[in-house]
Amino acid sequence: MIRRWRSISRTPATHGASGKKPLAVDNRGVSAIEFTLVAPVFLSLVIGIFDLGQMAYGISILNGAVEKAARDSALESANTEAADNMVKSQIDPIFPGATYQSTRTSYYDFLDIGRAEKWNDANDDGTCNDNEAYVDENSNGQWDADIGVDGNGGASDVVVYRFTVTYKTVFAVPFMPESWHTRSLTSTAIRKNQPFALQDNYGSNSGVCTS
Repeated sequence: MIRRWRSISRTPATHGASGKKPLAVDNRGVSAIEFTLVAPVFLSLVIGIFDLGQMAYGISILNGAVEKAARDSALESANTEAADNMVKSQIDPIFPGATYQSTRTSYYDFLDIGRAEKWNDANDDGTCNDNEAYVDENSNGQWDADIGVDGNGGASDVVVYRFTVTYKTVFAVPFMPESWHTRSLTSTAIRKNQPFALQDNYGSNSGVCTS
Protein backbone atom coordinates (compact mmCIF):
# COMPACT_ATOMS: atom_id res chain seq x y z
CA MET A 1 0.00 0.00 0.00
CA ILE A 2 1.36 3.33 -0.98
CA ARG A 3 0.65 6.10 1.44
CA ARG A 4 0.52 9.60 0.16
CA TRP A 5 1.76 12.27 2.49
CA ARG A 6 0.26 15.67 2.16
CA SER A 7 2.38 18.54 3.42
CA ILE A 8 0.63 21.08 5.58
CA SER A 9 1.86 24.57 5.22
CA ARG A 10 0.86 27.45 7.46
CA THR A 11 -0.27 30.33 5.34
CA PRO A 12 -1.45 33.75 6.52
CA ALA A 13 -5.18 34.11 6.98
CA THR A 14 -6.85 35.52 3.97
CA HIS A 15 -9.07 38.55 4.19
CA GLY A 16 -11.86 36.87 2.34
CA ALA A 17 -13.54 38.03 -0.76
CA SER A 18 -14.16 41.48 0.71
CA GLY A 19 -10.56 42.06 1.59
CA LYS A 20 -11.45 43.14 5.17
CA LYS A 21 -9.27 42.17 8.10
CA PRO A 22 -10.77 40.01 10.84
CA LEU A 23 -11.91 42.02 13.89
CA ALA A 24 -9.32 40.41 16.13
CA VAL A 25 -6.41 41.78 14.15
CA ASP A 26 -7.89 45.13 13.02
CA ASN A 27 -6.30 47.86 15.18
CA ARG A 28 -7.29 50.82 13.13
CA GLY A 29 -8.82 53.65 15.26
CA VAL A 30 -7.18 52.49 18.50
CA SER A 31 -5.36 55.80 18.88
CA ALA A 32 -8.60 57.72 18.49
CA ILE A 33 -10.27 55.62 21.20
CA GLU A 34 -7.32 56.06 23.55
CA PHE A 35 -7.34 59.83 22.96
CA THR A 36 -11.06 59.93 23.68
CA LEU A 37 -10.50 58.20 27.02
CA VAL A 38 -7.42 60.15 28.09
CA ALA A 39 -8.19 63.64 26.77
CA PRO A 40 -10.98 64.58 29.23
CA VAL A 41 -8.85 63.56 32.21
CA PHE A 42 -5.79 65.37 30.87
CA LEU A 43 -7.69 68.55 30.03
CA SER A 44 -9.42 68.54 33.43
CA LEU A 45 -6.03 68.22 35.10
CA VAL A 46 -4.58 71.12 33.09
CA ILE A 47 -7.58 73.37 33.75
CA GLY A 48 -7.46 72.42 37.44
CA ILE A 49 -3.81 73.48 37.61
CA PHE A 50 -4.70 76.85 36.06
CA ASP A 51 -7.61 77.21 38.49
CA LEU A 52 -5.49 76.50 41.56
CA GLY A 53 -2.75 78.76 40.24
CA GLN A 54 -5.20 81.64 39.86
CA MET A 55 -6.51 81.08 43.39
CA ALA A 56 -3.02 80.87 44.93
CA TYR A 57 -1.94 84.05 43.15
CA GLY A 58 -5.13 85.80 44.22
CA ILE A 59 -4.61 84.81 47.87
CA SER A 60 -1.06 86.16 47.79
CA ILE A 61 -2.13 89.51 46.31
CA LEU A 62 -5.14 89.73 48.66
CA ASN A 63 -3.02 89.16 51.78
CA GLY A 64 -0.51 91.81 50.72
CA ALA A 65 -3.20 94.35 49.89
CA VAL A 66 -5.09 93.75 53.14
CA GLU A 67 -1.89 94.17 55.17
CA LYS A 68 -1.22 97.52 53.47
CA ALA A 69 -4.83 98.66 53.94
CA ALA A 70 -4.64 97.78 57.64
CA ARG A 71 -1.43 99.78 58.06
CA ASP A 72 -2.87 102.78 56.22
CA SER A 73 -6.02 102.61 58.37
CA ALA A 74 -3.97 102.80 61.57
CA LEU A 75 -3.00 106.42 60.89
CA GLU A 76 -4.81 109.42 62.35
CA SER A 77 -5.62 110.57 58.83
CA ALA A 78 -6.94 107.13 57.87
CA ASN A 79 -9.50 106.86 55.07
CA THR A 80 -11.00 103.40 55.39
CA GLU A 81 -13.04 103.72 52.20
CA ALA A 82 -9.92 104.54 50.20
CA ALA A 83 -8.13 101.60 51.84
CA ASP A 84 -10.94 99.23 50.83
CA ASN A 85 -10.91 100.58 47.27
CA MET A 86 -7.17 99.99 47.08
CA VAL A 87 -7.69 96.32 47.93
CA LYS A 88 -10.42 96.05 45.30
CA SER A 89 -8.19 97.62 42.63
CA GLN A 90 -5.54 95.00 43.37
CA ILE A 91 -7.98 92.09 43.15
CA ASP A 92 -10.17 93.15 40.20
CA PRO A 93 -7.68 92.11 37.47
CA ILE A 94 -7.29 88.66 39.05
CA PHE A 95 -10.93 87.88 39.78
CA PRO A 96 -13.08 89.80 37.26
CA GLY A 97 -16.62 90.42 38.47
CA ALA A 98 -15.82 89.55 42.09
CA THR A 99 -17.87 90.93 44.99
CA TYR A 100 -16.30 92.30 48.17
CA GLN A 101 -17.11 92.63 51.85
CA SER A 102 -14.97 94.24 54.52
CA THR A 103 -15.38 94.57 58.28
CA ARG A 104 -13.43 96.34 61.00
CA THR A 105 -13.81 95.54 64.69
CA SER A 106 -11.94 97.54 67.33
CA TYR A 107 -10.77 96.48 70.79
CA TYR A 108 -8.96 98.19 73.65
CA ASP A 109 -6.11 95.69 73.65
CA PHE A 110 -4.92 92.57 71.83
CA LEU A 111 -6.03 90.39 74.75
CA ASP A 112 -9.61 91.60 74.32
CA ILE A 113 -10.04 90.16 70.81
CA GLY A 114 -13.01 87.78 70.90
CA ARG A 115 -13.57 88.31 74.63
CA ALA A 116 -17.06 88.57 76.09
CA GLU A 117 -18.12 91.46 78.29
CA LYS A 118 -17.70 90.70 81.98
CA TRP A 119 -20.78 89.19 83.66
CA ASN A 120 -21.83 87.13 86.65
CA ASP A 121 -22.32 83.67 85.17
CA ALA A 122 -24.33 82.37 88.11
CA ASN A 123 -25.70 79.32 86.30
CA ASP A 124 -22.33 78.57 84.69
CA ASP A 125 -23.78 78.10 81.18
CA GLY A 126 -21.32 80.37 79.38
CA THR A 127 -23.81 83.09 78.40
CA CYS A 128 -25.51 86.01 80.09
CA ASN A 129 -29.15 85.21 80.95
CA ASP A 130 -31.59 84.64 83.85
CA ASN A 131 -31.13 88.15 85.30
CA GLU A 132 -27.38 87.83 85.53
CA ALA A 133 -25.54 91.14 85.92
CA TYR A 134 -22.97 92.34 83.39
CA VAL A 135 -20.67 95.29 82.80
CA ASP A 136 -21.48 97.21 79.63
CA GLU A 137 -17.83 97.68 78.71
CA ASN A 138 -18.41 98.72 75.10
CA SER A 139 -21.26 101.07 76.11
CA ASN A 140 -23.85 99.81 73.63
CA GLY A 141 -26.59 99.07 76.18
CA GLN A 142 -26.49 95.27 75.95
CA TRP A 143 -24.31 92.31 76.84
CA ASP A 144 -22.10 91.05 74.03
CA ALA A 145 -20.32 87.73 73.63
CA ASP A 146 -17.67 89.68 71.69
CA ILE A 147 -16.67 92.97 73.27
CA GLY A 148 -15.49 94.39 69.94
CA VAL A 149 -17.04 97.51 68.45
CA ASP A 150 -17.75 97.86 64.74
CA GLY A 151 -15.55 100.42 63.03
CA ASN A 152 -11.95 101.53 62.90
CA GLY A 153 -11.80 102.54 66.55
CA GLY A 154 -9.79 105.41 67.97
CA ALA A 155 -6.26 106.18 69.09
CA SER A 156 -4.27 103.12 70.25
CA ASP A 157 -7.20 100.78 69.66
CA VAL A 158 -6.53 97.35 68.17
CA VAL A 159 -8.46 96.76 64.94
CA VAL A 160 -9.24 93.43 63.31
CA TYR A 161 -9.66 94.04 59.59
CA ARG A 162 -11.28 91.30 57.48
CA PHE A 163 -11.72 91.44 53.74
CA THR A 164 -13.68 88.78 51.82
CA VAL A 165 -13.64 88.24 48.07
CA THR A 166 -16.31 86.09 46.40
CA TYR A 167 -15.68 85.18 42.77
CA LYS A 168 -16.53 82.76 39.99
CA THR A 169 -13.62 80.77 38.65
CA VAL A 170 -12.19 81.83 35.29
CA PHE A 171 -10.98 78.28 34.64
CA ALA A 172 -14.05 76.14 35.33
CA VAL A 173 -12.98 72.53 35.83
CA PRO A 174 -15.26 70.22 33.79
CA PHE A 175 -17.46 67.63 35.48
CA MET A 176 -17.37 69.47 38.82
CA PRO A 177 -20.55 70.64 40.61
CA GLU A 178 -21.68 74.23 40.11
CA SER A 179 -20.86 75.09 43.73
CA TRP A 180 -17.19 74.35 42.96
CA HIS A 181 -17.06 77.32 40.58
CA THR A 182 -17.94 79.93 43.23
CA ARG A 183 -15.42 80.58 45.99
CA SER A 184 -14.81 83.00 48.83
CA LEU A 185 -11.38 84.04 50.05
CA THR A 186 -10.89 85.92 53.32
CA SER A 187 -7.81 87.73 54.54
CA THR A 188 -7.43 89.15 58.06
CA ALA A 189 -4.98 91.72 59.40
CA ILE A 190 -4.66 93.01 62.97
CA ARG A 191 -3.12 96.40 63.62
CA LYS A 192 -2.90 98.80 66.56
CA ASN A 193 -3.84 102.38 65.74
CA GLN A 194 -1.23 105.05 66.29
CA PRO A 195 -1.38 106.92 69.64
CA PHE A 196 -2.45 110.19 68.11
CA ALA A 197 -4.66 110.96 71.15
CA LEU A 198 -5.63 109.57 74.54
CA GLN A 199 -7.25 106.16 74.25
CA ASP A 200 -10.83 105.81 75.45
CA ASN A 201 -11.17 103.17 78.16
CA TYR A 202 -14.00 100.67 78.52
CA GLY A 203 -17.22 101.75 80.15
CA SER A 204 -18.25 100.70 83.66
CA ASN A 205 -22.05 100.87 83.53
CA SER A 206 -23.85 97.73 84.61
CA GLY A 207 -26.90 95.95 83.27
CA VAL A 208 -28.97 92.80 83.66
CA CYS A 209 -29.56 90.07 81.11
CA THR A 210 -33.29 89.37 81.23
CA SER A 211 -33.44 86.70 78.52
